[in-house]
Amino acid sequence: MVQATVPSERRTSVDDVFDFLNDQILTLQLKPGDRISEAEIAARFGVSRQPVRDAFSRLANLDLLLIRPQRATEVRRFSMREIEKSRFVRAAIEKEVLLRAADLCDEPATKQLEAVLKLQDQAVVAKDVDAFGKLDYQFHKTLCEIAKANYAFDVILEEKAKIDRLCMLGLEKEQRMPDLVADHWAIADAVKAHDGESAVRHGMAHLSRLDETIERISVTNANYFENSAT
Repeated sequence: MVQATVPSERRTSVDDVFDFLNDQILTLQLKPGDRISEAEIAARFGVSRQPVRDAFSRLANLDLLLIRPQRATEVRRFSMREIEKSRFVRAAIEKEVLLRAADLCDEPATKQLEAVLKLQDQAVVAKDVDAFGKLDYQFHKTLCEIAKANYAFDVILEEKAKIDRLCMLGLEKEQRMPDLVADHWAIADAVKAHDGESAVRHGMAHLSRLDETIERISVTNANYFENSAT
């Protein structure tokens, strides 16, 4: 059973346990198929089992944990069905966000986009995958803010969380960050130019990179997918 390392300070809330395990899973410190002990996590955090159960339940709702009665809880393997569902939902929402952002983009919004992308450029140079991942979220959040559709980011956030581990594997193994940030610049340039159709075209091309990542990782890490589990 994988031993999850925790910080030295005591954690006492559901949010603390959730945030820690969520980060461990999304950054692949806990990998698909790894088992997690409710009792062990409770003991390490110095809390009762109830907050851990609640955190586990939240993670399960995000398709990050698989909870089975009388059996060990494990980090959920990738589901091709859920990946396709998340991709479909994201595509539909992001199309509308990009069209609105292109229509509403002004000078302050342009500066916001450029600031985020310059930080992404720095992360690429530094080969800082963790920083790039956080800035990727910030880029999508900024687009939603420009589109005056902050609520859309809540949905994008949830759907992205379901497949971010997959993206992390792609980044680690293929170092695709330069390609991704180039996509982001192309999207931003179209938004700044008020060219909604171009923004959508670049946005969907960017999202389609996930298809390449899925195909590659389903071969190199077949044990990370549900249909390959025994």
